[in-house]
Amino acid sequence: MARRPDGSNRLDDAARAGWLYYVAGRTQDEIASAMGISRQSAQRLVSLAMTERLIKVRLDHPIAACLELGLALKEKYDLRQVDIVPSDPGSSSTTVGIAEAAASEIERWLKSADPIILAIGTGRTLKAAIDQLPGMDCPQHRIVSLTGNIGLDGSAAYYNVIFSMADAVKARHFPMPLPVLVSSAEERVMFHNQALVKSALQLGAQADVAFVGIGELGPQAPLCEDGFLARDEMDRLMDEGAAGEICGWMFDGEGRMMSGSINQRVASVPLPSRQTSIVIGIAKGERKYQAVRAALKGGLINGLITDEATAEFLLNA
Repeated sequence: MARRPDGSNRLDDAARAGWLYYVAGRTQDEIASAMGISRQSAQRLVSLAMTERLIKVRLDHPIAACLELGLALKEKYDLRQVDIVPSDPGSSSTTVGIAEAAASEIERWLKSADPIILAIGTGRTLKAAIDQLPGMDCPQHRIVSLTGNIGLDGSAAYYNVIFSMADAVKARHFPMPLPVLVSSAEERVMFHNQALVKSALQLGAQADVAFVGIGELGPQAPLCEDGFLARDEMDRLMDEGAAGEICGWMFDGEGRMMSGSINQRVASVPLPSRQTSIVIGIAKGERKYQAVRAALKGGLINGLITDEATAEFLLNA
C-alpha cells in the first residue's frame, strides 16, 4: 500500500524526493516507485523541497555570476531591466558583448504583436547593436530618434542609428531632422515648433521603451571626437561638475541635469518619463564608470545593459 507522507516525516520525504530529483537525476515516476507513492505525490514533494529551500541550486557556469550581479544591481538601483554580459579582460572594445545583448533586447521588443513606440539614441554602441539586428517586418511599431541626425556641417551624423535601423526593420521611422546641438536656446525653440520636429517630440514622450548610450566626458569623449563640442567647452563643463551625457543632455555626478547653457542648446528629445517608459542605458568600460553610476543615481535610466566589470564597480561604488 502506498505510504502517504504526513506531519513529522513530510519534510524528510520532501528532502528525499528533492535529492532523488535534483542530485540523482531521477524522473518523478522513478521517485514515486522508489518511495512507494503516487506520481502526483512525488511531484508535490519535489515542489515542497524547493519552496522550503531544502534545495540550493548552484549553476556551474560563468553566466551565473552575471545573473547574480544583475539581480543585485536591480535591487540597489531599483531597475526594471538589467542584462549583464561576461567581461573579456583581453579586449579593449567598448561594444563587444553589450552590443549583441542590446540587439537581442531590441529584437525582443520588436517581436511584440502589440504596437509599441520604440525610441533610440545614438552612439557607437547602439550603432554596433543595430548592425546585429536581423531583417524584421513589424509595420505595427513606430521608431523615433531621440537625437538630431545632422552634423555641424549639414551632413548626416555618422553614429545616428535610425537610418541604419530602417534598413533592417520594416516599421515607421521618425528621424529628428536637426543637429545634436544648436546655436542658442532661441534657435531650439524655433526648430521644435516645426511640424516635423513636433511629431518626433510627441512620439518620444510616449515611448514604451528607449535604448540610449551613456557617454563619458573628457577630451576623448565622442562629443569632442565627433566635433560637436570644442575642447574648451568640454573643459568648462567638467569644471562645472558634469559627469556624463545621454543624447547630448549633460548631467552631474548625482545624475542631475546641468542647468547651464549647454543643455539649453541640446535639440534632442527629452528622455521619456521613467514612470511610464523603460529607458535602457547601454555602456561598459572604465572610462564610463562614473557616467553610468551618475545616470543610475539620478534615475535617468531604469534599465541597464553592461558587463561584469562595470556591474561590480557599480555595486561597490
